[in-house]
Amino acid sequence: MTTGPRDVAQIRLDNALILFDEFVHATIKYPDAATLRGLEGRFAERLQIQPSYWSQIKGRSRQIGERLARQFEQLCRKPMGWMDQPHGTPTAAPATPDESQRNVPQDDDERFIVGLVLTYYRRHPQRARTRLLDLLGEVLAPSPPMSVKPGATKPPEDDGRELWSKTQAAVKPLKPKR
Repeated sequence: MTTGPRDVAQIRLDNALILFDEFVHATIKYPDAATLRGLEGRFAERLQIQPSYWSQIKGRSRQIGERLARQFEQLCRKPMGWMDQPHGTPTAAPATPDESQRNVPQDDDERFIVGLVLTYYRRHPQRARTRLLDLLGEVLAPSPPMSVKPGATKPPEDDGRELWSKTQAAVKPLKPKR
């Protein structure tokens, strides 16, 4: 049974996506959308093609020809002809309901906060990046363990009010556009 050009093109595309999936899993532990965008450029670099060309291949506006298939095999250390044989479909990250919705705002409050952060970032990307990373660093960095003397009461748990008041004090009103 011979396979037509469309079948070989689809097999090569599927195998290229498998190679990308292998690259992602070998590079990072927990992929997210932002990280994947950066990895696509690095993957294209590894394949010695332009990132835009990789994007066109994924978008099916370009096909992987004979020479490019052999290049992919060689650079990804696959045996010759590997790109032309079906190897299953690329494995997607496990999409449990919790994991697939993890980074999506769940209610109006979360959407409001995400909108504020995006607005700030889009207006002042460098400043926003620096300030947000500083803020998150303070919140996410584990604080040194406090020694509790025998008989002393446990300190009250931080409910975030102090952080919120610091954040409010640091937020300045937007300047009106001229």
